[in-house]
Amino acid sequence: MPRLLLVLLGTFAALTAPTLTASAEAAGDPAEVEAVRTAVVDYVEAFYQADPERLKRSVEPRLTKIGWTRAKDGEDGAFREHPRTFDQLLEGARRYNRTGWLPNDAPKEITVYDVLDKVASAKLVAHWGIDYLHLAKIDGRWMIIHVVWQDLPPAE
Repeated sequence: MPRLLLVLLGTFAALTAPTLTASAEAAGDPAEVEAVRTAVVDYVEAFYQADPERLKRSVEPRLTKIGWTRAKDGEDGAFREHPRTFDQLLEGARRYNRTGWLPNDAPKEITVYDVLDKVASAKLVAHWGIDYLHLAKIDGRWMIIHVVWQDLPPAE
Protein backbone atom coordinates (compact mmCIF):
# COMPACT_ATOMS: atom_id res chain seq x y z
CA MET A 1 0.00 0.00 0.00
CA PRO A 2 2.71 2.63 0.79
CA ARG A 3 4.26 1.94 -2.60
CA LEU A 4 0.96 2.65 -4.39
CA LEU A 5 0.62 5.88 -2.41
CA LEU A 6 4.12 6.99 -3.50
CA VAL A 7 3.31 6.20 -7.12
CA LEU A 8 0.07 8.17 -6.93
CA LEU A 9 1.79 11.13 -5.24
CA GLY A 10 4.57 11.08 -7.85
CA THR A 11 2.04 11.00 -10.69
CA PHE A 12 0.05 13.85 -9.13
CA ALA A 13 3.22 15.94 -8.70
CA ALA A 14 4.23 15.34 -12.33
CA LEU A 15 0.79 16.28 -13.63
CA THR A 16 0.53 19.47 -11.58
CA ALA A 17 4.09 20.76 -12.08
CA PRO A 18 4.33 23.85 -14.27
CA THR A 19 5.49 23.25 -17.82
CA LEU A 20 8.00 25.75 -19.17
CA THR A 21 8.51 26.13 -22.89
CA ALA A 22 11.07 28.65 -24.08
CA SER A 23 9.42 29.05 -27.47
CA ALA A 24 5.87 29.60 -26.22
CA GLU A 25 4.31 32.86 -27.32
CA ALA A 26 2.96 35.14 -24.60
CA ALA A 27 -0.56 34.55 -23.44
CA GLY A 28 -2.92 37.40 -22.82
CA ASP A 29 -4.57 40.14 -24.77
CA PRO A 30 -3.46 39.71 -28.40
CA ALA A 31 -3.53 43.48 -28.94
CA GLU A 32 -1.09 44.01 -26.05
CA VAL A 33 1.20 41.24 -27.28
CA GLU A 34 1.20 42.87 -30.72
CA ALA A 35 1.93 46.29 -29.18
CA VAL A 36 4.96 44.82 -27.40
CA ARG A 37 6.09 43.17 -30.65
CA THR A 38 5.70 46.53 -32.45
CA ALA A 39 7.99 48.23 -29.91
CA VAL A 40 10.65 45.57 -30.49
CA VAL A 41 10.27 45.90 -34.29
CA ASP A 42 10.73 49.67 -34.00
CA TYR A 43 13.86 49.08 -31.91
CA VAL A 44 15.53 46.72 -34.38
CA GLU A 45 14.40 48.65 -37.46
CA ALA A 46 15.84 51.86 -35.97
CA PHE A 47 19.26 50.27 -36.51
CA TYR A 48 18.49 48.33 -39.69
CA GLN A 49 17.04 51.43 -41.39
CA ALA A 50 19.32 54.00 -39.68
CA ASP A 51 16.17 55.68 -38.32
CA PRO A 52 16.64 57.06 -34.79
CA GLU A 53 13.03 58.32 -34.74
CA ARG A 54 11.89 54.68 -34.48
CA LEU A 55 14.19 54.28 -31.50
CA LYS A 56 12.61 57.30 -29.81
CA ARG A 57 9.17 55.67 -30.33
CA SER A 58 10.17 52.42 -28.69
CA VAL A 59 12.89 53.07 -26.09
CA GLU A 60 12.45 54.88 -22.79
CA PRO A 61 15.18 57.54 -22.28
CA ARG A 62 15.90 56.03 -18.82
CA LEU A 63 17.02 52.86 -20.59
CA THR A 64 19.79 50.70 -19.20
CA LYS A 65 21.52 48.50 -21.75
CA ILE A 66 24.54 46.29 -21.32
CA GLY A 67 26.02 43.70 -23.62
CA TRP A 68 29.03 41.55 -24.25
CA THR A 69 30.95 41.00 -27.48
CA ARG A 70 33.77 38.59 -28.16
CA ALA A 71 37.20 39.99 -28.94
CA LYS A 72 38.11 39.98 -32.63
CA ASP A 73 40.28 37.29 -34.25
CA GLY A 74 43.87 37.45 -33.11
CA GLU A 75 42.92 38.76 -29.67
CA ASP A 76 42.36 36.73 -26.53
CA GLY A 77 38.76 35.77 -27.39
CA ALA A 78 37.44 37.06 -24.07
CA PHE A 79 34.12 38.87 -23.83
CA ARG A 80 34.15 42.65 -23.60
CA GLU A 81 31.45 44.55 -21.74
CA HIS A 82 29.55 47.28 -23.60
CA PRO A 83 27.15 49.44 -21.58
CA ARG A 84 25.03 51.88 -23.59
CA THR A 85 23.00 54.95 -22.72
CA PHE A 86 19.92 56.16 -24.56
CA ASP A 87 21.97 58.87 -26.29
CA GLN A 88 24.58 56.33 -27.40
CA LEU A 89 21.79 54.16 -28.79
CA LEU A 90 20.40 57.10 -30.78
CA GLU A 91 23.82 57.77 -32.27
CA GLY A 92 24.22 54.06 -33.03
CA ALA A 93 20.86 54.00 -34.81
CA ARG A 94 21.96 56.96 -36.95
CA ARG A 95 25.17 55.20 -37.99
CA TYR A 96 24.58 51.41 -37.88
CA ASN A 97 23.33 50.84 -41.42
CA ARG A 98 23.70 54.36 -42.81
CA THR A 99 25.51 53.09 -45.93
CA GLY A 100 23.12 50.17 -46.51
CA TRP A 101 25.68 47.38 -45.98
CA LEU A 102 23.26 45.20 -44.00
CA PRO A 103 21.65 42.41 -46.07
CA ASN A 104 17.88 42.59 -46.60
CA ASP A 105 17.46 39.22 -44.90
CA ALA A 106 19.24 40.25 -41.69
CA PRO A 107 17.72 38.33 -38.76
CA LYS A 108 14.80 39.85 -36.92
CA GLU A 109 13.31 37.05 -34.83
CA ILE A 110 11.09 38.28 -32.03
CA THR A 111 9.62 36.20 -29.22
CA VAL A 112 7.30 37.87 -26.73
CA TYR A 113 7.53 35.91 -23.49
CA ASP A 114 5.17 37.64 -21.13
CA VAL A 115 2.82 40.61 -21.12
CA LEU A 116 1.25 41.85 -17.91
CA ASP A 117 -0.59 45.10 -17.21
CA LYS A 118 2.53 47.28 -16.88
CA VAL A 119 5.55 45.07 -17.73
CA ALA A 120 6.53 42.68 -20.51
CA SER A 121 9.54 40.65 -21.64
CA ALA A 122 10.79 39.68 -25.09
CA LYS A 123 13.76 38.28 -26.98
CA LEU A 124 15.23 39.59 -30.21
CA VAL A 125 17.67 37.76 -32.44
CA ALA A 126 19.26 40.43 -34.62
CA HIS A 127 22.31 40.88 -36.84
CA TRP A 128 24.45 42.02 -33.88
CA GLY A 129 23.37 39.37 -31.38
CA ILE A 130 20.65 38.29 -29.00
CA ASP A 131 18.83 40.88 -26.91
CA TYR A 132 16.62 40.16 -23.91
CA LEU A 133 14.31 43.11 -23.39
CA HIS A 134 12.12 44.33 -20.55
CA LEU A 135 9.38 46.73 -21.45
CA ALA A 136 7.13 48.97 -19.37
CA LYS A 137 3.79 50.45 -20.32
CA ILE A 138 4.34 54.18 -19.85
CA ASP A 139 1.55 56.65 -20.63
CA GLY A 140 -0.32 53.89 -22.48
CA ARG A 141 2.66 52.94 -24.70
CA TRP A 142 5.02 49.95 -24.49
CA MET A 143 8.61 51.18 -24.13
CA ILE A 144 11.85 49.22 -23.83
CA ILE A 145 13.43 50.09 -20.52
CA HIS A 146 16.12 47.42 -20.08
CA VAL A 147 18.24 45.37 -22.51
CA VAL A 148 20.83 42.67 -21.83
CA TRP A 149 22.55 41.24 -24.90
CA GLN A 150 25.53 39.39 -26.30
CA ASP A 151 27.02 38.41 -29.67
CA LEU A 152 25.44 35.62 -31.64
CA PRO A 153 26.99 32.25 -30.78
CA PRO A 154 29.61 31.12 -33.31
CA ALA A 155 28.19 29.29 -36.34
CA GLU A 156 28.82 25.57 -36.19
